[in-house]
Amino acid sequence: MKILVAPDSFKGTYTAREVAGAIGRGLAESGANPVLMPVADGGEGTLDVLAAPLDLRFITAPARNPWGTACGGTFAVAESGTAFVELAEVCGIAAPHDDHRDPIAADTYGVGMLMAAATRHGAERIVVATGGSATTDGGTGALCALEEHGGLRGTPVTVLTDVTTPYLDAARVFGPQKGASPAQVAVLAQRLRDTAARFRRDPALVPGTGAAGGFAGAMWAEHDAELVSGADFVLDALAADEHLAEADAIVLGEGRIDSQSSQGKIVSALLARSRSIPRFAVVGSVGPDLGDLRDEFRQILVAGDERAMRAAGRAIGRQPASSGTDRRVLG
Repeated sequence: MKILVAPDSFKGTYTAREVAGAIGRGLAESGANPVLMPVADGGEGTLDVLAAPLDLRFITAPARNPWGTACGGTFAVAESGTAFVELAEVCGIAAPHDDHRDPIAADTYGVGMLMAAATRHGAERIVVATGGSATTDGGTGALCALEEHGGLRGTPVTVLTDVTTPYLDAARVFGPQKGASPAQVAVLAQRLRDTAARFRRDPALVPGTGAAGGFAGAMWAEHDAELVSGADFVLDALAADEHLAEADAIVLGEGRIDSQSSQGKIVSALLARSRSIPRFAVVGSVGPDLGDLRDEFRQILVAGDERAMRAAGRAIGRQPASSGTDRRVLG
């Protein structure tokens, strides 16, 4: 039985490749034929899963973290001339920083530096993966960096988003996750309203413009960026439909599966493309609000470390392809 193994990273613990490898080893031990396809939804880890399929070449460039501390950054270039930038690398919520991680001061200047560097390198297009940011600056830091470091020179920009949140809702929806208190969320929300009013185009209510605290909206408003689903972009780049056509089942995975998983994330994109085969999930935890999403899977197995992931792979591989839907959550 050929089983496609397509997990996202377990954020902060295991990369998508590590999760896929552990599950795949368990499947192989059970006699199944695993096909590993680690995935991402346009956030952190996107360049890692695209590196081999797109034969990306990585280039280092100076940048700075969300609080202005100098740091090294990278962008990647494909043979096609497309450059890829992962915002979370320099402006992510997990970016190293030795001082106070002020959610109001955090900005996207560093990702603008990398975009400008990619432009100077001769990029024909720039694709920015936006998930996992520490910022709610409405993209003003990136716009400032582009202006100060040579601009985009007409280079088209594609922004990969993993949310449909509009610009004005970015602070309310994501601010608390980035450490903002209720009072700070109010300050950030007002700043987004003021900033939106100054742009060439108004991103206020446009779906997806709230990604990375409004970075997506700034690129859309000032540089005519195309906003696309990060999950679908990655799956297309990985030729996921071809792999699915040859698979007898699929194993999905992420650090936590809950109601958010069905809202533009990689799990929802894979479920939409795999309705003709059994679906399993190996996850770090299950949210209490999972609801009807549970019914999309034959089985959900909770696995918090590599040994448990491998055991989950063995358990899945031993099931006959024709067995009925189980829908249990196994810890």
